[in-house]
Amino acid sequence: MRDRFPLLVLGGLLLAGVLGAFLVRGAQRGGFADPLSTFRAEPDGARALYLLAQESGLPVTRNMADLRLLTGHEALVLLAVEVQDSHEEDPDQTRLASDPDAGVDDEEAPHQGFNALRAQQLDDEEVERVLSHVRAGASLVYVPWGSKENALLDELGVKLDKADVTLPMRTLVPPLPTPYTLGVERVEAKVQAYLRLPEHAVTVLEDERLGFPVAAVLHVGLGRVLVVGAPELAMNPALARADNAQFWLSALEALGPGPFAFDEFHHGFTNERSLVDFARRYGLHFAVAQLLLGVVLWAGALKRFGRPLPPPESMRVGATDALFAMSRLYREGQHHGFAAGLISRGLTQQLAPLAGLPSHSPFAAVAEGLRTRGRQDLADGLLDVVRQSETVQRDADLQALATSAAHVRERIHPAGTGRPRPGTP
Repeated sequence: MRDRFPLLVLGGLLLAGVLGAFLVRGAQRGGFADPLSTFRAEPDGARALYLLAQESGLPVTRNMADLRLLTGHEALVLLAVEVQDSHEEDPDQTRLASDPDAGVDDEEAPHQGFNALRAQQLDDEEVERVLSHVRAGASLVYVPWGSKENALLDELGVKLDKADVTLPMRTLVPPLPTPYTLGVERVEAKVQAYLRLPEHAVTVLEDERLGFPVAAVLHVGLGRVLVVGAPELAMNPALARADNAQFWLSALEALGPGPFAFDEFHHGFTNERSLVDFARRYGLHFAVAQLLLGVVLWAGALKRFGRPLPPPESMRVGATDALFAMSRLYREGQHHGFAAGLISRGLTQQLAPLAGLPSHSPFAAVAEGLRTRGRQDLADGLLDVVRQSETVQRDADLQALATSAAHVRERIHPAGTGRPRPGTP
């Protein structure tokens, strides 16, 4: 135990560090979720928008399943949901993007920790299903991240122009009165991309000075789509500025009647209960890592740190006295044959696992099993010990039998050959 103490201390410190990291992460109040997730309470989250709509009486839910199976006429809200095979048609616009980790100026939607592995993109089948859902009369709110084109925007006929990241926060105003901007005079937000719209689109917000559209409504079949090029407008702190909160309430009410399903599946959250989905959502890799750590610690604990320690003097003397007392009982009672039988049975039980047999197997079966497994030396040694045990009559015979059994035990090791004793060829 003393030799393994450093390893136990190291394992305890590592476990304390992991538990401390979990506590700190859990104290972040929603910091585990991605930006614009309604679970995220950090400044770049959208939890405030979800709670605002809920407390204002709008029917809101969180969608935690893929969009291949859509039922009813619920309105979908896609906030910073990435679409598969997104691309930038104009390389000059890419140069306007700032360096990685630039927050709302970055072209790639950032992910928190392992969400980069769990979050999924909107694939082609889901895009087609969403458009069919809208054509059937449902509404859609789509807030893309960055200025890249994708299949959903292509179907809507909308193009994105990257906004200059050096521009300060923009003031957005309604170009004409619409139900989507009821009670809205101005909106303040940092713009990521301006919209190039088809002819039938209705601009609901535009840059006050530049006159470029930032938010617009498009009629697709029997449904409507609200596209917003300023994801920062949906973030928690932005709702406290100007008429930002009123814009969302008016826009959602005009798109109604709902319910409004905020998509969280593509942010890495799911309500399925299979083992794979449990691992994808809660991180079963932590449990696997702990299991691997336990195996490593267990394997390391099998190794001794330092030289073996001698047993205490009292234990050594007591064991020696007990051995001498037992040998005297056998010698005085003339129980040489019984003692010899114990030696041969003990050797048989020790060799039985090497032959693939249970420990209570007879010596003949054990010897045959040893031959089958290529240990002819052990089989011959066992039979020799058994034959000697049948002829033991004196102390000298019993000592010679014990010596022969010890020689056989010395040959039990993975190399398959016995280790030569000093003085033997």
